[in-house]
Amino acid sequence: MKIATYNINGINGRLEILLKWLKQAKPDIVCLQELKAENHKFPAQAISDAGYHAIWHGQKAWNGVAILSKTEIQELHNDLPGKDDEFTHSRYIEGFTAGMVIGCLYLPNGNPYPGPKFDYKLRWFDRLAAHAQNLVERDLPVLLIGDYNVMPTELDTYKPEKYLNNALFRVESREAYAAIIAQGWTDAIRTLYPDERVYTFWDYLRDAYGRNAGLRLDHFLLNKKIAKRLKSAGVDKEVRGWKGTSDHAPVWIELSETDLPVKKQTKAKKNIAIPDLKTLLKEIPKSPMPTAIKPMKATLVDAPFNDADWVYEIKWDGYRALAMIKDGTTELVSRNGLLFDQFGPINAELNGLQINAILDGEIVALNEQGNADFGALQNWRNTKGAPLVFMVFDIIWYDGHLVTDLPLRQRREILKSVVPVDSDLIKLSQSFEEDGVAFFESAKKMKLEGIIAKRLDSLYSSDARSREWLKIKAKRRQEVVIAGFTKNEGTGKYFSALAIGVYDKKGVLRFIGKVGTGFNDAKQKEMMELFKPLITTVVPFDVEPDVDEPSQFRPRRLGAKATWLKPELVCEIEFAELTSDGKVRQASFKGMRTDKNAKDVILELASDTQTVVDEAEQEAALVEQVEVKPAGKNKKPVKLKTGKLADDILLPGTKDTEEKKVGGHLIKFTHLNKLYWPEDGISKREMFNYYHQVAPLMVPYLKDRPMSLNRFPGGIHGKSFYQKNVRDKAPSWAVTMPHTNGEGEEKDYLLGNNEATLLWMATLGCIEMNPWFSNAQSSDNPDYCVIDLDPDKQHFDQVIQAALEVKKVLDALEVPGYAKTSGSTGMHIYIPLGGKYSYEQSQLFANIIVKLVQQQ
Repeated sequence: MKIATYNINGINGRLEILLKWLKQAKPDIVCLQELKAENHKFPAQAISDAGYHAIWHGQKAWNGVAILSKTEIQELHNDLPGKDDEFTHSRYIEGFTAGMVIGCLYLPNGNPYPGPKFDYKLRWFDRLAAHAQNLVERDLPVLLIGDYNVMPTELDTYKPEKYLNNALFRVESREAYAAIIAQGWTDAIRTLYPDERVYTFWDYLRDAYGRNAGLRLDHFLLNKKIAKRLKSAGVDKEVRGWKGTSDHAPVWIELSETDLPVKKQTKAKKNIAIPDLKTLLKEIPKSPMPTAIKPMKATLVDAPFNDADWVYEIKWDGYRALAMIKDGTTELVSRNGLLFDQFGPINAELNGLQINAILDGEIVALNEQGNADFGALQNWRNTKGAPLVFMVFDIIWYDGHLVTDLPLRQRREILKSVVPVDSDLIKLSQSFEEDGVAFFESAKKMKLEGIIAKRLDSLYSSDARSREWLKIKAKRRQEVVIAGFTKNEGTGKYFSALAIGVYDKKGVLRFIGKVGTGFNDAKQKEMMELFKPLITTVVPFDVEPDVDEPSQFRPRRLGAKATWLKPELVCEIEFAELTSDGKVRQASFKGMRTDKNAKDVILELASDTQTVVDEAEQEAALVEQVEVKPAGKNKKPVKLKTGKLADDILLPGTKDTEEKKVGGHLIKFTHLNKLYWPEDGISKREMFNYYHQVAPLMVPYLKDRPMSLNRFPGGIHGKSFYQKNVRDKAPSWAVTMPHTNGEGEEKDYLLGNNEATLLWMATLGCIEMNPWFSNAQSSDNPDYCVIDLDPDKQHFDQVIQAALEVKKVLDALEVPGYAKTSGSTGMHIYIPLGGKYSYEQSQLFANIIVKLVQQQ
């Protein structure tokens, strides 16, 4: 028995969606809320045609409830007992069907709090509680189902602190709900999912559904007679993603025919146990030290925040470095692969640790207050005046084990056993599990650069700018390209200011202003030595700037003349603000950045904190949902690595099930030891590893192309089947293309845009990949016409002969063609069409070619 509830939010306006869901989900009983229709406008005939009996209690424009059932239904009540003197709403209907009493309810929202609407909500709760008390002990199965407009616990909202004074989460509302539960009712969803965040509602605003910023408002309460039959429950979340849908998703439970055995309840763990170092490493396969790994990067956000799932660290003002320690020798490597050879004491101290590891950290020089001094760090080679420290905050590889797939909390435990506690040169950068806002304010008072926030469960994503690591700056800093310098008329200085810029997304260097403070004569002399070999007459910016332009702070011209430089040097500046025309104001020089590549310097703009944190939480929750979006719209272009095979093994070891992050997306790989090619002893694991290694070469040919999935769940000799429509099945991060075929069938095709998609297809048993010949931007116009030469029972020599005949015909027509092997004995001839013709025209042309070949 499957029973569902669905706040439809206007039954007539969303009738097609309701009928579509009924057809797919096939519930036996459904409770509907917010009909927003008078009784005579209820779509009784359409509901009947769908196979359901119905009772309803409507109201013009607002409220309204209904119960649908595949068996006959008898109405018992169309309101709660008792009467409200202020409001008369259609919010409750009760019926008897399939041997059960079903109460369908739509509890008042109650906002704004405080006020008369909230008072009405509590009065309604009192009436419901009185009626529920009369039903809970009945010898009949009774269910009170619907939109309760209450989040009973903090697990029922993505952001509890946001709703403290919202009627849906007010303590009075939660206590009223808890009082009903205390009568002996069972909350079905929370019983089955005691520790999980399960949402049933997502607001239309701020892409709440896309961010999974949800609430649990729709509940099933079961009396004692029926509670033991509770078998399973779920949310049809994908329905919320359909076009024009309600802001609620359908929620359902399944009941067994008889009572189920009682399961022992286990208490939720409040603290996550960390295995000891030996146990941790035992679970990770051995692997050689990676030689081309790059540091994980943080995303800049605009404000601090507080969240129990995150820890907070100081943002050190120094050189980011990876310490590659092996066999008593250490190399300190910058973000762009350059060696730091000037910090010998740190190298010597790391050599003495007698470990093999890759540590991630920041090289800093400390001032008298113990804060990082970037200027002192730059001058350290010459002065050696300030104490030098390598602040270690992460570990990538240790003792033959790549630990990037361990969560941060476990990597920190490894660090604690590796980083010495008594060293003045090597220190563990402390992380703080406290109020992030207060921590940021403390950083500001200490005049630090800012703070870093990290999710405790974040994996280490090499060379990725992650949403799971965030940086919040206390000072506005920016790396810039030095593209020239100016000298004011009559000055005796080496230069008056630096002309600085950043690259845009197209790789064009844009002028963002000048920097005239922050360097003394000695520093200017040192910098001029760097400038001299780079002097050029070519203006490095896209448009030559007026370097002597007056401003409101400098209203007269100073006779500044520019000397242009090849854009190879990078420095860091601090500035007050960015003006409306994209220029820095009150900028000061902080130091050269020899560890940065000029081509990588872009204007770093802070993202909205709440949006990024919500996205990180959604990623961590691994919510698989469908977002039906046209290809090429609202999606950033996929940047592909091409040209060589991946040199690592994705799934080493012998576990039969593993989860791996691929391109930032977690994919579950199952039945890894199953033989897909029994005669050759090749397992499913080896197929995944193969696709991982060839992905850099293969993905460019799948990108933006709809995929026809040929699935072999039983391996190469098993029965296969084609799947084209991935609607409601593809993960949320996958890009799909809606397409209506010639029969009017609407389908969502998967686009093979990245390695994660390629491997997800492989998890479905796709041994071969079948992209369309057209791309998503012009799906009806193929890029190629393909002539398939299949030998059938013939020898491959005949295939070669036929291919040569095709070439003769194409040469005579002056049409290019390219041969490609297909399968074990076939061949395809690809004829470029450039997306100018339809599939029908392509097929007609192929038929002409084939007939000419047959004549030959």
